[in-house]
Amino acid sequence: MMRPSLNDLAAFAAVANHRSFRRAADVMGVSRSALSHAIIGLEGKLGVRLFNRTTRSVSLTDAGARLLARLDPVLQDLDQALDTLSEERGTPSGTLRINANKGGARILLTDLVPRFLDLYPDVELDLVSEGRLVDIVEQGFDAGVRLLEAVPRDMVAVKFGGDVRFIAVAAPSYLESHTTPKTPDDLHAHRCIRQRLPSGKRYRWEFAKRGSEIAVDVPGNLTLDDNDLIVQAATAGRGIAYVPEHFVQPFLKSGQLVTVLDDWCPPAPGLALYYPRSRHVPSPLRAFIDLLKQLDRAR
Repeated sequence: MMRPSLNDLAAFAAVANHRSFRRAADVMGVSRSALSHAIIGLEGKLGVRLFNRTTRSVSLTDAGARLLARLDPVLQDLDQALDTLSEERGTPSGTLRINANKGGARILLTDLVPRFLDLYPDVELDLVSEGRLVDIVEQGFDAGVRLLEAVPRDMVAVKFGGDVRFIAVAAPSYLESHTTPKTPDDLHAHRCIRQRLPSGKRYRWEFAKRGSEIAVDVPGNLTLDDNDLIVQAATAGRGIAYVPEHFVQPFLKSGQLVTVLDDWCPPAPGLALYYPRSRHVPSPLRAFIDLLKQLDRAR
């Protein structure tokens, strides 16, 4: 049997962990066809089939599962050893992949990311912004950024940026022809700009006051899936919107929007960067977290 190369084994582990040639190829920065040829070559060298492939799915054979169980710890130890060498050089290097929602990515890009890249020019930061909550391990990310309440329980969470507050807003032109709501129930008599979540479900607006909580499936003839678009529609007088406060601060200052139901919109735990508890923390991620904490303390 020909001994496979480390690249061949890393390619196998990537496909096995992601259960997808496409996702594994994206993470490794190679073409799907090149990755497929590498796996075919590895199976030829080993003389055993490692994957069951169909047009819709990829799964491990029994032999592939046994190989992955022995190989994963070895590759993690290797990554840790190489990372230790990077630390001895005195500066982190390599690729840092972070998955964030749009609001989180915007906050990171304001201050943290420019400083991080200036401090660590040998690190390549791959920041992916998307609305849906993904499995960061399966998708090949080092860390994720989401609201603290959405962070999976088996992850280490580093809170930053303070609390977040969702507020209800409307254009003065809309309120000129509609009675200002006094309670969340009053929204049933209004035209609201509804939000479609990445899961496909419509978001129920959540309010709280003096221990009383209520979630309202608001009425409206416009549903959008992006906070910036929702704010745009609200400033155009299309109805009442419910969005994170930082999205509308400029419009509140200019008077294009005003708040309603303000006393029903308390702050809630904000954003957190999170990463797997059971995995070695690579030096670029450790440096990113340290800078995140430093800047957060200085606010």
